[in-house]
Amino acid sequence: MPILDHFGFLAPIYDRVIKMPDPERLIRILDLPTDGALLDAGGGTGRVTHSLRNYANQVVIADLSFDMLLQARAKNGFQIACSHTEKLPFPAETFERVVMVDALHHVCDHRETAEELWRVLKPGGRLVIEEPDIRTLSIKMVALAEKLALMRSHFISPLEIHKLFPYSNADVSMETAGYISWVVISKS
Repeated sequence: MPILDHFGFLAPIYDRVIKMPDPERLIRILDLPTDGALLDAGGGTGRVTHSLRNYANQVVIADLSFDMLLQARAKNGFQIACSHTEKLPFPAETFERVVMVDALHHVCDHRETAEELWRVLKPGGRLVIEEPDIRTLSIKMVALAEKLALMRSHFISPLEIHKLFPYSNADVSMETAGYISWVVISKS
């Protein structure tokens, strides 16, 4: 059975129909600004990093959807990389900050993605994963709708995300507001 390219189809209208997360919260949680580089993993059109680009020396968007990345490239100041988050094309310890917003549930393998995000994060850096909280009824309904739309989505709870980072030098905390959760991982 062929895989539907939902994001290629949505790319031209994505920024107009998908709500932008609170940039002030992300700036605070990511501990921005930083003199280093920021990676937006699964960053699609760059809708999130558009509001963060002045807070890092370099902003890179990595996404599997080439059509989404074309939208990001049309915005000024972004470097793009078309790749699975399970095998990022960057050397170890490249980024001071890594953010993944509303994308972890779309990846093929949560554990491999977490390992890659950890690998590219510099010591002293911070990784923030913002995800819809599957423990809420509204997100359970979204998860069902995405299954019916034949998306490969697999939502996991904030605690399950936390468990993806068992490293001794990982300081992990969580925040929740409404139907959104943030898992914050600092690398010492």
